[in-house]
Amino acid sequence: MGTANVLEQAIETMPRGGPEATWLDRRFQTDALEYLDRDDVPDEVKQKVIGMLDRLGTLTNQHENYARTALELVAHLTNPRILELGAGHGKLSAKILDLHPTATVTVSDLDPTSVANIATGELGNHPRARTQVVDATSIDAPDGCYDLVVFALAFHHLPPAIACRAIAEATRVGKRFLVIDLKRRSPLRTLLLPVTALPISLALMPWSWIWPGLHDGFISALRAYSLSALETLGRAADPGMRIETLPAPTRFGPPSNTVVFSRAELPDHD
Repeated sequence: MGTANVLEQAIETMPRGGPEATWLDRRFQTDALEYLDRDDVPDEVKQKVIGMLDRLGTLTNQHENYARTALELVAHLTNPRILELGAGHGKLSAKILDLHPTATVTVSDLDPTSVANIATGELGNHPRARTQVVDATSIDAPDGCYDLVVFALAFHHLPPAIACRAIAEATRVGKRFLVIDLKRRSPLRTLLLPVTALPISLALMPWSWIWPGLHDGFISALRAYSLSALETLGRAADPGMRIETLPAPTRFGPPSNTVVFSRAELPDHD
């Protein structure tokens, strides 16, 4: 078996906790899919999950904090071009446009319903935004056409082999690839997640959103990547990949990892 095939197989079977994950951590992961990833789940249920994520992000100021983190990476540019993958509700891109007077964004998701909802809303009518259905592993765009690609709170949806291809593709079309995603918790904290999340959900969410949100939230915790796993995926995408870990954008909301991937220096567009 060739070296490339060995590496590909190693990535495909890599635990979410990284190559050195403990036996117990390896037990606390799952191949079960969230509602958002299932073809047999009605769009209505999926949109309840997205609505819950949007409300939590608004209440914790997550959308704005994530947008500020993204804009810090392109602060040296006058007219930054940004692609958001897995946008869901599109509020991160909306905040980027609110905070930056000349930035342009492509707001994308793999789910056509989510993209259609964004396109028919206020963000879809913004002169500096466009909406598009995009597969993160096959982006229809030239090399280096974006200054920044952003993937927030959705990277864990991708299995390791697909996540590796997404890093390779995002760093092909963009100068930098910012991933903000759930931080992998200890097995004990993962077990306690439904207990701690339920009272918050009951206080802040419509009743019909609670079960879909808790269902996807618990599976998300089991599928979250550790920092060492993210670094391993980046090196597999390109042995020369630059990987920078940033401070968490916010102290509120779910604990997160913030990682920037980039390849050889590309010329700025400005």
